Amino acid sequence: MKQINEKRVAYLYEAINRGSIRAAADKLNTAPSAVSRQIALLEEELATTLVERHRKGVTPTDAGAIVLRYYRELLSSEESCISELQALEGLQIGHIILAVGEGFVGDLMSGPLPEFNRLYPNLTLSINMVDTNEVIRQVEEDEAHIGLLFHPANHPGVRSQVISYQPMCAIVPLGHVLAQQSSPVKLEMLLDYPVALLENHFGIRQLLAVAEFQERLRFKPILTTSSIAVLKYFVRSQLGMTFLPEFVVAREIADKQLVAIPIDQEVLTRGEAHMVTRLGRQLSEGPNQLLLHLTSWMKAFSSS
Repeated sequence: MKQINEKRVAYLYEAINRGSIRAAADKLNTAPSAVSRQIALLEEELATTLVERHRKGVTPTDAGAIVLRYYRELLSSEESCISELQALEGLQIGHIILAVGEGFVGDLMSGPLPEFNRLYPNLTLSINMVDTNEVIRQVEEDEAHIGLLFHPANHPGVRSQVISYQPMCAIVPLGHVLAQQSSPVKLEMLLDYPVALLENHFGIRQLLAVAEFQERLRFKPILTTSSIAVLKYFVRSQLGMTFLPEFVVAREIADKQLVAIPIDQEVLTRGEAHMVTRLGRQLSEGPNQLLLHLTSWMKAFSSS
């Protein structure tokens, strides 16, 4: 077996990461035939099949997954090496990528990120605002250093660095009949009110689905959306209610626009906000400093 050709592995990585040969070619600014050729040569050199081709694109074989894992570790090691060299020179430069659920953005931008920027003004940030499943994917594939998401399913490829307990609440406008409720409400009491919900690939909706199954009931939303902002507008416009953790609407509660009603349902009281990294990834100095910074914030952030 020959040595691994890292240039050809890069072609494989883009094809798998983007789901098709054509998408990889667009990213690499080359012809699809060139991408296919490089992958074929890599398969020949390693004497194994690395991809499975089907109508919708390509997926890795077990061997391909091993090669991709090697390549991700290689990129991570390169990043760590550069970071350590910069640290020897006393430099604080670098770029950090966060993948976050929309509900975290307000709290991040009003507290920990401005403070982090003051501490490390030469570090730059990218924030990818995506759904729960996409946060996991970006962290697992090293497209993001750190992920913030609500109540993810157990996933073998990521590690939860911090868990903050955030119960789900019924969110209603200030003048709503439930706004004066002094005690937690039963889930079935909310069936009579118009409701808007997030789509199924969000952890918030998935947690609600578990509670619905336990209580043997089902909400029929008059609106579904991929945007928490849309949910907030829906409730503020007196169109109905929704389900969110209280921290997501903290500013609207402070401004006396919305009210968060506790729910007497075991599953919904166990909502969790997670900060995750890829299992086994050694973060370079900049991302690691942000991880430590956000860890303190997340611990204080917990409502428990």
